[in-house]
Amino acid sequence: MKTPNHNKTALSLLYAMLIAITVQSGIRAEDIPNVRYRTVTVENVELFYREAGNPNNPTILLLHGFPTSSHMFRDLIPELADRYHVVAPDYPGYGYSSMPDVKDFDYSFDNVARLVGKFVDQIGVDKFSVYLMDYGAPVGFRIATARPDRVESLIVQNGNAYDEGIDNNFWEPIKAYWKDRNAINQGLDNDFWKHVKTAYNQPEMSNDNALRFLTTIGATKWQYTNGVPNVESVSPDTWGHVQPLLDREGNQDIQIQMFYSYGSNPPLYPEWQAYFREHQPPTLIVWGKNDEIFPAAGGEPYKRDLKNLEYHMLDTGHFALETHGHEIAKLMQDFLGRKVGKPSVAAN
Repeated sequence: MKTPNHNKTALSLLYAMLIAITVQSGIRAEDIPNVRYRTVTVENVELFYREAGNPNNPTILLLHGFPTSSHMFRDLIPELADRYHVVAPDYPGYGYSSMPDVKDFDYSFDNVARLVGKFVDQIGVDKFSVYLMDYGAPVGFRIATARPDRVESLIVQNGNAYDEGIDNNFWEPIKAYWKDRNAINQGLDNDFWKHVKTAYNQPEMSNDNALRFLTTIGATKWQYTNGVPNVESVSPDTWGHVQPLLDREGNQDIQIQMFYSYGSNPPLYPEWQAYFREHQPPTLIVWGKNDEIFPAAGGEPYKRDLKNLEYHMLDTGHFALETHGHEIAKLMQDFLGRKVGKPSVAAN
């Protein structure tokens, strides 16, 4: 039987081992950036955000995709915060931000982008680089086109701005839904969606029901694991965090409304592309090439409009940070160090 003294000895050995590892790696405790978890109220909506690094350093605004939140940046933030000021908000209805009822709040990309823009102003950020992923792209590109003088660079990870990026099976019923929210079986007979119909035993499935499938645990796991060479490299902490939030009462209706609102994005593609050509923001593309939602075809057209572009296709899926987070962090550090400038103040 182990005595208290044995336990103390074991703990002492463990602490000694951790200290030794830290010393050998050259990491000092004071060098490890602290992440702050904060909430700010914007137009009566509480927006949760993660923040790290010294505000006097160049700022990186991290904009998340569906169906996740700033949680997707949990590992990236500490890797950047020793050199940069990093801010990652949750949109309304996502993560730990307020979730107003869909009847009481305008869940649209126009409104979300407007609130995120006000959020940036309210926390006192002037100039910033933007990481755009999935939903983060239409949110971020709206902000960038409205404030081109404030955007120092773009980091695009599986975020779309071209018709080629949504010209695939996944988007067929969604495009039909934009035209008719009462559509039945429109675009659902392709190789992607016919399996969903079979699973639900609905040969004449409504497009609305099909899109609701995208909020289920099966679809959430698929988004994280599809296209990943080694599925065991993806932590279940991902869907373990996301799915309970999706399963909140009323949240599915919010997601359906956002799917519908996504139809407002393609008409803005020409405006975003004109912004690329006119302002030529330094841009880093780090794209999961095996993504079936935003495939590699959506990354290629950026080359047409951006001259100051660095382009990396990674052997992974939609949520590239889950498998290639360290690699993406290194690419970002190198890119930002050359294009935006080196930090002048040590992290907090």
